[in-house]
Amino acid sequence: MTTVLITGSTAGVGRRLARSLAERGDTVLAHGRDAAKLDLLAKELDGARLTTFTADLASLAGVRALAARVAETRDRLDVLVNNAGVGFGGQGAGRETGADGHELRLSVNYLAPVLLTRSLLPLLRAAAPSRIVNEGSLGQEPIDFGDLDMERDYDGVVAYRRSKLALAAWSFDLAEELRADRIAVNCVHPATFMDTAMVRDAGVTPLSTVDEGAAAVLRLIDAPPEVTGRFYDGPRESRAHRDAYDPEVRRRLREASAALLGTV
Repeated sequence: MTTVLITGSTAGVGRRLARSLAERGDTVLAHGRDAAKLDLLAKELDGARLTTFTADLASLAGVRALAARVAETRDRLDVLVNNAGVGFGGQGAGRETGADGHELRLSVNYLAPVLLTRSLLPLLRAAAPSRIVNEGSLGQEPIDFGDLDMERDYDGVVAYRRSKLALAAWSFDLAEELRADRIAVNCVHPATFMDTAMVRDAGVTPLSTVDEGAAAVLRLIDAPPEVTGRFYDGPRESRAHRDAYDPEVRRRLREASAALLGTV
């Protein structure tokens, strides 16, 4: 029996994944920020092997608490899907921060997956061969290490794209680190401008469906364990931004992440 933790399970790709996995009999650990929406999901999937967890991933304390609650209920985890994310923001929206004062997209799209994954590694090791699927984006821009929190010249699109470059670069580092532990790590751009609230709030016309995005993630959930350290555009293997493969960029990102999180 496969146990899968999905962050951001109450909407979009996360919700569709939760339903697909539950329908085939997997055990689903569904995370969301809104307890009422999680209750609705539980009612819709009545009878499924479903456990819900409420946490705000814009708070490092919230991420740590989520990991602790998962560890209290499980002694192993087959798959972690880092799906939760924050998009460009509404048109004209200004800079936002999480509970720790970090720029919101950096917090939710990058720092939260790093911290949550690190915290859950004992459970993933116990279930090896196991998998980590990080939901990224083809939209990536070089990171300004002198202004990680984008306190100067803020732009929501740039903030989002920088967070997704960081996620891809970290995914490749982590895949190398965990190869000997038989934990596969891959990063996927599920689909372009899916029909989600995140896309509509940004004033963008949807170009693809949530079902397409969920199918791309599901492929990596089910991929052979030797498939690791790769970037996908939907169902096709692709390439991330060139900076994600640059050893110097990745070194600087590791150091910055350690400083922000107090971890390596």
